Amino acid sequence: MKHHPIDYSLYLVTDRRLAKGRTTLDIIRAAVQGGVTCVQLREKTCSTREFITEALTIREFLQARGIPLIINDRVDVAQAVGADGVHLGQSDMPLGLARALVDDSMLIGISVESLEEAAQAEAEGADYLGVGPIYPTPTKTDAATPLGLQGLRAIRHTVSLPLVGIGGLNLQNTAPVIQHGADGIAVVSAIVAAADPEQAAQELRREIIRARAGMDLLPTGFFS
Repeated sequence: MKHHPIDYSLYLVTDRRLAKGRTTLDIIRAAVQGGVTCVQLREKTCSTREFITEALTIREFLQARGIPLIINDRVDVAQAVGADGVHLGQSDMPLGLARALVDDSMLIGISVESLEEAAQAEAEGADYLGVGPIYPTPTKTDAATPLGLQGLRAIRHTVSLPLVGIGGLNLQNTAPVIQHGADGIAVVSAIVAAADPEQAAQELRREIIRARAGMDLLPTGFFS
């Protein structure tokens, strides 16, 4: 999968605490039906065996639809289930060690909270960056001070990797994130906690398409 282009447009990050009794697979099914293009499975509390069992089921569902599965944090789980990639934070396994383990068999995404971290991740061989938080976020209590749209734009001008904006994103604030250089948006509660995850995904996908169409109408250099 690493050598194929990935559509990061609408990137779902799971969180079972927000699922309102629904299974993660239920949420993913609905979200994919609504237009999610990439899924990151994030499990912080379950056992390794449960994580693997869940990931294998989700992997089968996503693979049949050509949608990449990214595993949060756990390189071992990503390898065990044949995931398309692993996503690492600044306190997770260092990128160089992760790359030595997976070689070119999977994508490695890195969370960055500053221009310096973004430049370093690109130099070390990351495949894409999760940039944020763009806005304050309730789902990550240890998140850094929000970067804001100008911080995102600065990173876009510095690195050439795909950028996925994350942190407090919803239907109301998605368009500016795309317009300031993000290749996609990552959402947690906007889909996972939604009463209708399929409809929530549909609306977000439409908003992303609208934002991109609006950029095409702008004069060259408008956002530089």
